Amino acid sequence: MTAYQKLQLQLRETPKTWLVTGVAGFIGSNLLETLLQLGQQVVGLDNFVTGKKRNLEEVQQLVGPEKWKRFRFLEGDIRELKSCQRASRGVDCVLHQAALGSVPRSLEDPVTTHECNVNGTLNMLMAACENRVKRFVYASSSSVYGDDPNLPKREEIIGQPLSPYAVSKRANELCTDAFASSYGLETIGLRYFNVFGPRQDPEGQYAAVIPRWIAALLHQQPVCIYGDGETSRDFCYIVNTVQANLLAATVTEPEALNRAYNVAVDARTTLNELYRSLRELLVPTHSALASHAATYQDFRPGDVRHSQADIALARRLLGYAPTHTLREGLVEALAWYESNCA
Repeated sequence: MTAYQKLQLQLRETPKTWLVTGVAGFIGSNLLETLLQLGQQVVGLDNFVTGKKRNLEEVQQLVGPEKWKRFRFLEGDIRELKSCQRASRGVDCVLHQAALGSVPRSLEDPVTTHECNVNGTLNMLMAACENRVKRFVYASSSSVYGDDPNLPKREEIIGQPLSPYAVSKRANELCTDAFASSYGLETIGLRYFNVFGPRQDPEGQYAAVIPRWIAALLHQQPVCIYGDGETSRDFCYIVNTVQANLLAATVTEPEALNRAYNVAVDARTTLNELYRSLRELLVPTHSALASHAATYQDFRPGDVRHSQADIALARRLLGYAPTHTLREGLVEALAWYESNCA
């Protein structure tokens, strides 16, 4: 039995109260779904700037009315300290997912990115300390590795950030470390590597690559690849990300606390390979895609050329063991993508 399987049994026997910020977003709503399925009490905070009410409605349908009663939603903004204080009262653990994502968005509007990601996280940390929350788990990002050329990425080696978004995530790590040492708050950061899966928004100019490309393919529209297509990423299915959050929230070994961990699968896929995989999976039901060809444009500012995670530290200290490769995640999520991206 894996560490995560043992944890699921433990949580069913001794439920906790959790706060999920950004609960109406892609990752937040998947955390909510898993926690409710495990019989947990969940408080959710969201301002619906990037989160969607339909994500919460979908979770409600999936978990059923009895489990849904264990969820309490608060509409609020992490940029407002009072909202953070109200949401974190009486909770055992914070899973802080609320943020304004996207490197391109941060380049266009660095001020709002800083306000949401840095000031918002500071407010959540202050509220967590005030309300004596035991554990604070937060979403960091692989973008903190910046221009460091080493592969795979190891937690102790980072470079210079390449975007305001990367700066904001690095600032989160530094600020959280300071709260751990100054106030005794137990913290763990999770450096996400290109998470994908159901409820990831396919719409808008800042949509992530997988849902955006699937939507384009289903509509037989152009798929745009920036650069030569040999840029590579460590794509991580949402089920793996949820596992990492729950393990981080409950690990008891002192050595595991007050660190940042890579959350990925330790594999590298080029954008050209990703495009071919998506087209291959869709061709059996959309035969016209057999002749579809991608288009290419210039590299985007702020984009890292290659990304791959060393997950040995998370394996050793958290018991993290990803269950889905990129291909397995795409196969599992394909029905959702076809229903929601078409």
